[in-house]
Amino acid sequence: MLRDSIKAAQISSMKSGDKPRLAAVRLILAKLKDKDIELRTASQLPDDDAIVVDVLQKMAKQRRESITLYEQGGRQELAEQEKAELAVIEEFLPQQMGEDETKAAIEAIKAELGATSIKDMGKVIAELKARHGTQLDMGKASGLVKAALA
Repeated sequence: MLRDSIKAAQISSMKSGDKPRLAAVRLILAKLKDKDIELRTASQLPDDDAIVVDVLQKMAKQRRESITLYEQGGRQELAEQEKAELAVIEEFLPQQMGEDETKAAIEAIKAELGATSIKDMGKVIAELKARHGTQLDMGKASGLVKAALA
């Protein structure tokens, strides 16, 4: 399970004295704990790995946005810190689909659903997320879907 590998990474970071990595791993664990607390009120708990991947994807997206903003603002040291955290977060994410694979998946779903116009974008995105949500950056994928339906 992903959660166990993250906890193991925390222990190995503590033993090796890798403070930046340890800080990033602790941040991941804190976000997971927040999500667990949030889901306690939910009547049905989804698969644990799905929760972990969802949290990691959100954290990665936040880091990418922060890096862009810091670089635009000339704050290179903060951008480097975010890049280091992003590298640790991406270690735990499943292998992401490449652009060509994503386009192929979109075309297959488009053909399956008979999607022809931009009006069908919601259906295509929903199906894409259901099938490949853990392997995609949905922000990039929505742009590809829009291009495919245009």
